[in-house]
Amino acid sequence: MNREVLERQFDDAQLKTKTGTFGNQVSYIEGAAVIARLNEAFEAMWSFEVIEHKVIEDEIVVLGKLSADGISKSQFGSTKITRNRDTGEIVSTGDDLKAASTDALKKCTTLLGVGLYLYGGGNGTGNTKSNSKSNNQSKSGNDDGNGSGRTRLTNKQLQAIFSIGKSKKMSQRDIKDYCIEVFNKVPDYLSKEEASTIIQELQDK
Repeated sequence: MNREVLERQFDDAQLKTKTGTFGNQVSYIEGAAVIARLNEAFEAMWSFEVIEHKVIEDEIVVLGKLSADGISKSQFGSTKITRNRDTGEIVSTGDDLKAASTDALKKCTTLLGVGLYLYGGGNGTGNTKSNSKSNNQSKSGNDDGNGSGRTRLTNKQLQAIFSIGKSKKMSQRDIKDYCIEVFNKVPDYLSKEEASTIIQELQDK
């Protein structure tokens, strides 16, 4: 396994941005770039399969498994069902399944280090666009918890984030997107201080 290739940061041109659930700009990597990175690291000797898929309310969720170099990584991926704006009819279940599968693949690759720095879990600084809160914290000397001495959030805080989010009718994907928009991190990588901020803001919603 070539970890140097897997963990290498992507060029700025490969980073795309989209408007997140709460209006902020979120950086992400397209599936094609991730596949190219896997091909480079494993000389195309890897495979991905969808183990299971379900439709939960208005969302498609798939469990995918990535296998390479004798190692397997599994993750869930999801996407909202695309409906015709006028009629409300489902546009293409196949395309939605493909999108959820790509999401699962990308999440599997983060377990190997691909693009992990974008979520605050890698060794690089990343190229994500942060909002004023994270900028202000950087200026005051508080970094993202990777070597700064700031402690990771507790299990109780993590459970509180998802519990409060659920009470606000947010899906797990919505909650993760929100944390990324506020601190450029998925919930698991928040510090105690950041988790407290997320909990407070969710309670105030």
